[in-house]
Amino acid sequence: MLLPHSSRSAVFHSPVWRRVIPRRAVTPIRILTTTRRYQSSDASVDKKPYYITTPIYYVNAAPHIGHLYTTVLADVVKRWQELKGKEARLLTGTDEYGLKIQQAATIAGVNPKTFCDTGAETFKKLADTANISYDRFIRTTDPDHQTAVEHVWRVLREAGYISLKKHSGWYSISDEAFYPETGIEKTIHPPTGQEILVSKETGKTVEWMSEENYHFNLSSMGPKLLEFYDKNPNWLLPSQRYDMLKAEVSRGLEDLSISRPRERLEWGIPVPGDPSQTIYVWLDALINYLTFTGYPYTPADQTVWPANLQIIGKDIIRFHCIYWPAFLLAIGAELPKQILSHAHWTMSKKKMSKSDGNVVDPFHAIKRWGVDTMRFYLCIDGGIIKDGDYSNQEIEDKYKKYLGSQIGSLLTRVCSAKYSVSDAVKCEQEGRKVELNEKMSQLYNKLRYETLDGFRSRVDGRMEVMDFPNAIREILDVVSETHKYIHATQLWDAEQAAIRSYMLYPAAEALRISGILLQPFMPGKMEKLLNLLNVDARNRTWEKAVLGADFEYGVGASGTKAQVFPRFPIKEEDM
Repeated sequence: MLLPHSSRSAVFHSPVWRRVIPRRAVTPIRILTTTRRYQSSDASVDKKPYYITTPIYYVNAAPHIGHLYTTVLADVVKRWQELKGKEARLLTGTDEYGLKIQQAATIAGVNPKTFCDTGAETFKKLADTANISYDRFIRTTDPDHQTAVEHVWRVLREAGYISLKKHSGWYSISDEAFYPETGIEKTIHPPTGQEILVSKETGKTVEWMSEENYHFNLSSMGPKLLEFYDKNPNWLLPSQRYDMLKAEVSRGLEDLSISRPRERLEWGIPVPGDPSQTIYVWLDALINYLTFTGYPYTPADQTVWPANLQIIGKDIIRFHCIYWPAFLLAIGAELPKQILSHAHWTMSKKKMSKSDGNVVDPFHAIKRWGVDTMRFYLCIDGGIIKDGDYSNQEIEDKYKKYLGSQIGSLLTRVCSAKYSVSDAVKCEQEGRKVELNEKMSQLYNKLRYETLDGFRSRVDGRMEVMDFPNAIREILDVVSETHKYIHATQLWDAEQAAIRSYMLYPAAEALRISGILLQPFMPGKMEKLLNLLNVDARNRTWEKAVLGADFEYGVGASGTKAQVFPRFPIKEEDM
């Protein structure tokens, strides 16, 4: 079942008639458009929810670990924004039109819609299994999406950006894209040893094809794109890929084929006014990000557009950073605020492929390791610039080293029956004073006034630049320092009884704050940890993630035998 829109985008409003001046020198015509109302003012952007998207995933094949990685990153960002008190929206879903789907359905002996229903349900199940807090699981076969796509087509056509002409070029059925001469290369097909032509970017086979179809005047958009790139130097992360993108656009762009003959591609949205053509899957698919916002009918003060962050794999940069902004500029809509392109996953430094049998099944991985262990591993080991190398041994090692021996062990130590967390909290609240020797005073001051001072800000600084691995490591560093503190102070010793509660307080705070800041990464496990500390649900917020912000926790925490991260082998009920 599809999740509903937010209340903002569920209500459709009457569109506005306005005059559009076409790009070319032709007689102006009056068409249906909502461009002016659809653009967001600065004030509305400040008030609107933080909007994050994943790519929509193609249903011709089963989900793999890369799909899970992208979606987890998006979910972490959404939960982080919510932790900071910001209303946020997350969109994910499936891309269901195109020749690959049509062919796959034929091979499977079912109609395309039935084929897509099965595939979409699988991807939705993965999102649910991974505890993804999406607001809508969109499908390009949804009726409101077709409405949005048809509207974009009409605006582009009436503004003079679409023309019908014969097109010849190197076409990849797998990518459903034409590539320029400079974008292909010769290679050897391993099974046959024959020389073939492939896309340099994706490695997929291409063949020469000629046909008449509609084109988007992409060649005219280069200067506008370059101007936008220059004015927005942090729009595409990481910067290395931004430099490559600018270089590609600077070399010049060719007009983009945006339809296919209906006789060849039946499974897709027909071109408005020309049923002999089907809208190109990438024009259709990209519009999903607008569909969620209620486009074209939602007023500016109620839309969640523009997206604050769109997360994609590095293989689809051209579509999201050239075609997508070009379409948006052409219809007069704002561009997304930022795009994060991440690297891929390999295994033993080799690209994952079905033929090599090294494709990771995300369902199996979650079942084996647990959902939060997988979320943690993907975020700390995944690559933004360089490919991450998937390893079951690394998952186990990181579980033992960080989750079990660091976070889990700190909970056990802080909640030891020899201490009283609640009394430590009360000691701070009441302002009790104790006499400390020089060593104890130095240890206390270092943890409280150095390690914990600015803790939240350090993690937030990493998250601001989408540095997920080091955001986690900032937290792990505090956990590690707290372990050293407990070991050095030897609070379990009877001689320390008089100062025990006073000295325990910063250690308990380090654990509490770490639990709050780790919620976006491991929501299930951190809920359990904070429950064991008896932190009230309303106190698990950004405002409370600083030292001395909560004096209500700790009752019943001491002496607990419960474990958040049990030792291997993990029992299913402990995941």
